[in-house]
Amino acid sequence: MPVDVLAIGAHPDDIELTCGGTLARLRALGHRFGIVDLTAGELGTRGTPEIRAAEAQKAAEILGADFRHTLDLGDGGLRRGREDELKVIDVIRREKPRIVFTPYPDDRHPDHRRAGQVVTDACFYAGLRKLETAHPAHRPQQTVYFSTFLPHPPQFVVDVTAYIEVRRAAMRAFESQFHTPGSVEPQTILSQEDFLAWVEARSREHGALIGVPFGEGFRSIRPPRIDDPIKAFEGFEPGF
Repeated sequence: MPVDVLAIGAHPDDIELTCGGTLARLRALGHRFGIVDLTAGELGTRGTPEIRAAEAQKAAEILGADFRHTLDLGDGGLRRGREDELKVIDVIRREKPRIVFTPYPDDRHPDHRRAGQVVTDACFYAGLRKLETAHPAHRPQQTVYFSTFLPHPPQFVVDVTAYIEVRRAAMRAFESQFHTPGSVEPQTILSQEDFLAWVEARSREHGALIGVPFGEGFRSIRPPRIDDPIKAFEGFEPGF
């Protein structure tokens, strides 16, 4: 059965840190979604691929994902070559999403940049009927980008206030990656005590843009259609 949304990240936990609240909201609205990790996160400083896999599955269940797959394209070595691109194309064709979420192709981490580029290209090529893979051609309606480390001004923001606890629980599922008192593992940006507070601060900033406590911001190649501009700005303070 086709999914409505396919969220494709470079590493396990990328999706939870960026668009988890939106996915939980979509699930509550009756939409189906799946998660694809392009790598197993095997070069992560903390934990192991096996631990990450278990954490990723737990997080997916918390969010309500219909499935979570790992393509294992090589942490720290994502490429834009045709071989790996075809694997992404075939996943898109197999799951037939209407929308694909993926990292904005401009970030500090090369894997995030390359993931956004590969997925963008794959979404287009997946619609070419004469390009043969194991599944028939299918092109998503739109590729939608979320920011990872570097911030990008959003074109639209989703209110995730009602799902913030689900989002928090999904992020905390990755215990090996974040701050753990007494841990003897090496410190990283993610394991700093304030890291998850920084992630939430961005959500608060995006929420403030639309007048709600928590939001998640996105960009897309083509802007979303707004049928009722009056309703779209309902509740905004006049003049802002």
